[in-house]
Amino acid sequence: MAQVTQLIHDYLRHNKKFPHVYCAGCGHGIVLGSLIRSVHGLGYAKDDIVLVAGIGCSGRMAVYVDFNTVHTTHGRALTFATGIKMANPNLKVIVVMGDGDAMSIGGNHLIHAARRNIGLTTLVLNNNIYGMTGGQYSPTSPVGTVSATSPFGQLERSFDIVDMAMASGASYVARGTVLHATMLDGLISDALEKPGFNLVEILTPCHTQYGRKNKFKTVVDMYQWYKKNTVKLDRYRQLTPEEQGKFTPIGVFRDEMRPGLETRYAELRNKLQEQRHA
Repeated sequence: MAQVTQLIHDYLRHNKKFPHVYCAGCGHGIVLGSLIRSVHGLGYAKDDIVLVAGIGCSGRMAVYVDFNTVHTTHGRALTFATGIKMANPNLKVIVVMGDGDAMSIGGNHLIHAARRNIGLTTLVLNNNIYGMTGGQYSPTSPVGTVSATSPFGQLERSFDIVDMAMASGASYVARGTVLHATMLDGLISDALEKPGFNLVEILTPCHTQYGRKNKFKTVVDMYQWYKKNTVKLDRYRQLTPEEQGKFTPIGVFRDEMRPGLETRYAELRNKLQEQRHA
């Protein structure tokens, strides 16, 4: 454990914004640790990484980690990341967003980034609520969620992030949880190595804004919910439709090796240059 702690310590900016803002029990720190272990394990140099983050608790990662970083405006992280990737395709561009950031104001950008299949690794930290801004319900809050803006339970059907990414054309789509940290390391490492637009949805608890209002007495109860109510995808597919309705599947939902937009663009540019000089 000491070696793991030292590894994470080596990738942080110690002179900026510490102590961190995350509440006790928040899973975002686990995601940060998993991301660092994945980058380190794959041997990427810090200078080859660009971490682009949106607004909200997840967006603080861009402040804490010692990569090239951009802390962008709400819902626009993918637009900044698209420009960076098209300008320098050799960079490994990672986008971190919350569920409200990615699926609400940034929803249109996510759809089209996936449709274009541009080479970005996108991590959507889904805690089912707007945590930093006061606990409003988000596009992924389940029906009945009690929040600051739905004190009697929210009435709207929620988005499934995996389904949205797959329907929009992402070439790699996965879901994990902060409880399954070893599995999460594998999913993020896998995504980082894939061409095209790859997305990992990560279920992470917000006890401060979600748990307290929705009958989770402690943050431990929220982690236990992940243990009891998620199932690996291969096992999930063996269940009856009735049984499937009781669980959230985790694992890799799509894994296609398709070239990213930046690669296709470079090929077109080279072709036109050859024609010009023929």
